[in-house]
Amino acid sequence: MKTYMASPVTVERKWYLVDATNMPLGRLASQVADILTGKNKTIYTPNVDTGDFVVVINSDKVVLTGKKLEQKKLRWHTGYVGGLKSVDYKTLMAKDSTRVIEHAVKGMLPKNALGRKEFTRLHVYKDANYAQIAQKPEQVALKGVIE
Repeated sequence: MKTYMASPVTVERKWYLVDATNMPLGRLASQVADILTGKNKTIYTPNVDTGDFVVVINSDKVVLTGKKLEQKKLRWHTGYVGGLKSVDYKTLMAKDSTRVIEHAVKGMLPKNALGRKEFTRLHVYKDANYAQIAQKPEQVALKGVIE
């Protein structure tokens, strides 16, 4: 019996629509990362980009459980001496909630050229209006919605 190895030519990509309403951030990010890497497919090959496109809507309605909204901080360095910057998630959610989801998903993708390429197929929107209507994305129900 031969082992099937996918090649970039044979990969067929689909578009998926994910509603982030009442989803915990970590659960949403891990399931979206699985779709972007192609781990939900039977043809998954670790060294080949077999993932699909994902459109995430309603990023304003994503949930951070516990006290993460007040205590968790997003940190980055500017590259200059003393250039450590940080912002708490409460401020970030009010200003730009799409950045919160993008940062969480990017952290769950591989840290190499393949992961950077997979990240380009993620599209996040604050509300239900999105630009990829022509691609007819398939609505996908993720596990872990808080009622």
